[in-house]
Amino acid sequence: MSQIQILHNPRCSKSRQTLQLLEQRDIKPQVTEYLKTPLKAQELMVLKNKLGLDTFRQMMRIKEELYRELELKQASEERLLQALVEYPVLLERPVVIKGDQARIGRPPEQVLDIL
Repeated sequence: MSQIQILHNPRCSKSRQTLQLLEQRDIKPQVTEYLKTPLKAQELMVLKNKLGLDTFRQMMRIKEELYRELELKQASEERLLQALVEYPVLLERPVVIKGDQARIGRPPEQVLDIL
Protein backbone atom coordinates (compact mmCIF):
# COMPACT_ATOMS: atom_id res chain seq x y z
CA MET A 1 0.00 0.00 0.00
CA SER A 2 1.27 3.47 -0.90
CA GLN A 3 2.08 5.93 1.84
CA ILE A 4 -0.57 8.61 2.16
CA GLN A 5 0.54 12.19 2.57
CA ILE A 6 -1.47 15.27 3.43
CA LEU A 7 -0.31 18.79 2.63
CA HIS A 8 -1.75 20.35 5.73
CA ASN A 9 -2.35 23.75 7.29
CA PRO A 10 -3.46 23.27 10.90
CA ARG A 11 -5.08 26.73 10.92
CA CYS A 12 -7.47 25.73 8.11
CA SER A 13 -10.76 24.09 9.12
CA LYS A 14 -11.02 22.07 5.87
CA SER A 15 -7.49 20.82 6.35
CA ARG A 16 -8.24 19.77 9.94
CA GLN A 17 -11.48 18.10 8.83
CA THR A 18 -9.68 16.18 6.10
CA LEU A 19 -6.99 14.98 8.49
CA GLN A 20 -9.69 13.91 10.94
CA LEU A 21 -11.54 12.07 8.15
CA LEU A 22 -8.38 10.08 7.39
CA GLU A 23 -7.69 9.33 11.03
CA GLN A 24 -11.29 8.13 11.54
CA ARG A 25 -10.54 5.53 8.87
CA ASP A 26 -7.41 4.42 10.74
CA ILE A 27 -5.20 6.10 8.14
CA LYS A 28 -2.12 7.73 9.61
CA PRO A 29 -0.86 9.98 6.83
CA GLN A 30 2.51 11.62 6.59
CA VAL A 31 1.61 15.20 7.55
CA THR A 32 3.48 17.92 5.71
CA GLU A 33 2.84 21.45 6.89
CA TYR A 34 3.50 23.03 3.51
CA LEU A 35 3.74 26.56 4.93
CA LYS A 36 6.71 25.43 7.05
CA THR A 37 8.15 23.15 4.36
CA PRO A 38 7.19 24.71 1.01
CA LEU A 39 7.15 22.60 -2.13
CA LYS A 40 9.82 23.16 -4.74
CA ALA A 41 8.95 23.85 -8.39
CA GLN A 42 9.55 20.24 -9.46
CA GLU A 43 7.35 18.94 -6.64
CA LEU A 44 4.56 21.32 -7.66
CA MET A 45 4.79 20.14 -11.28
CA VAL A 46 4.48 16.51 -10.15
CA LEU A 47 1.59 17.44 -7.86
CA LYS A 48 -0.27 19.16 -10.68
CA ASN A 49 -0.02 15.94 -12.70
CA LYS A 50 -1.14 13.79 -9.77
CA LEU A 51 -4.15 16.08 -9.33
CA GLY A 52 -4.92 15.70 -13.05
CA LEU A 53 -5.03 19.47 -13.55
CA ASP A 54 -4.28 21.43 -16.70
CA THR A 55 -3.03 24.62 -15.06
CA PHE A 56 -1.38 25.74 -11.85
CA ARG A 57 -4.24 28.22 -11.39
CA GLN A 58 -6.55 25.25 -10.70
CA MET A 59 -4.52 24.43 -7.60
CA MET A 60 -4.36 28.01 -6.32
CA ARG A 61 -6.41 29.95 -3.83
CA ILE A 62 -7.59 32.54 -6.35
CA LYS A 63 -9.69 34.38 -3.76
CA GLU A 64 -6.64 34.99 -1.59
CA GLU A 65 -5.79 38.71 -1.33
CA LEU A 66 -2.17 37.93 -2.25
CA TYR A 67 -3.35 36.44 -5.57
CA ARG A 68 -4.87 39.82 -6.47
CA GLU A 69 -1.91 41.79 -5.11
CA LEU A 70 0.46 39.79 -7.31
CA GLU A 71 -1.83 40.36 -10.32
CA LEU A 72 -1.89 36.67 -11.20
CA LYS A 73 -5.24 36.64 -13.02
CA GLN A 74 -3.60 36.82 -16.47
CA ALA A 75 -0.23 35.36 -15.47
CA SER A 76 1.60 32.70 -17.46
CA GLU A 77 2.00 29.16 -16.18
CA GLU A 78 5.65 29.93 -15.41
CA ARG A 79 4.66 32.94 -13.30
CA LEU A 80 1.96 30.95 -11.48
CA LEU A 81 4.48 28.23 -10.65
CA GLN A 82 6.96 30.84 -9.44
CA ALA A 83 4.24 32.39 -7.25
CA LEU A 84 3.40 29.00 -5.69
CA VAL A 85 7.07 28.42 -4.90
CA GLU A 86 7.54 31.90 -3.39
CA TYR A 87 4.16 32.11 -1.65
CA PRO A 88 2.99 28.65 -0.53
CA VAL A 89 -0.08 30.23 1.08
CA LEU A 90 -1.49 30.37 -2.47
CA LEU A 91 -1.69 26.57 -2.67
CA GLU A 92 -5.23 25.27 -2.31
CA ARG A 93 -5.53 23.11 0.76
CA PRO A 94 -5.56 20.46 1.92
CA VAL A 95 -4.10 18.06 -0.62
CA VAL A 96 -4.00 14.31 -0.02
CA ILE A 97 -1.51 12.29 -2.08
CA LYS A 98 -1.44 8.53 -2.55
CA GLY A 99 0.91 7.04 -5.10
CA ASP A 100 0.37 8.71 -8.46
CA GLN A 101 -2.94 10.32 -7.47
CA ALA A 102 -3.89 13.34 -5.41
CA ARG A 103 -7.05 15.19 -4.47
CA ILE A 104 -7.79 18.59 -3.00
CA GLY A 105 -9.93 18.16 0.12
CA ARG A 106 -12.67 20.63 -0.76
CA PRO A 107 -14.94 19.15 0.36
CA PRO A 108 -12.92 16.81 2.60
CA GLU A 109 -14.78 13.71 1.35
CA GLN A 110 -13.31 14.28 -2.11
CA VAL A 111 -10.03 12.70 -0.95
CA LEU A 112 -11.77 9.37 -0.38
CA ASP A 113 -11.73 8.83 -4.18
CA ILE A 114 -8.04 7.84 -4.04
CA LEU A 115 -7.96 5.78 -0.85
